[in-house]
Amino acid sequence: VQLQASGGGLVQAGGSLRLSCAASGRTLSSHAMGWFRQAPGKEREFVAGINWSGGSTNYADSVKGRFAISRDNAKSTVYLQMNSLKPEDTAVYYCAGARITTIPTRYDYWGQGTQVTVSS
Repeated sequence: VQLQASGGGLVQAGGSLRLSCAASGRTLSSHAMGWFRQAPGKEREFVAGINWSGGSTNYADSVKGRFAISRDNAKSTVYLQMNSLKPEDTAVYYCAGARITTIPTRYDYWGQGTQVTVSS
């Protein structure tokens, strides 16, 4: 499976962005998916996860209430809607997949990142 993330960019604090992660090579319908981010000088951190059907999601405390993960299995695409963005959300965002249906603690494959920059 190959993942292609897109939708990053430069936005002012308080603004919104929607990231997309499109899969090629196979369908994602039986895989859990997630979003991670890595800011300069920091370790990569979990942002959000979603199970195979979209019926279960979880979020890092730092983004709860502001970010929403969703998926469209027919399009083999996962989304991350980011609202009320803060400068501390600035990072490279990565999507990842796991070959299980429930949200895992470890992911099996990764896409390339997309840069999100939030100006104050």
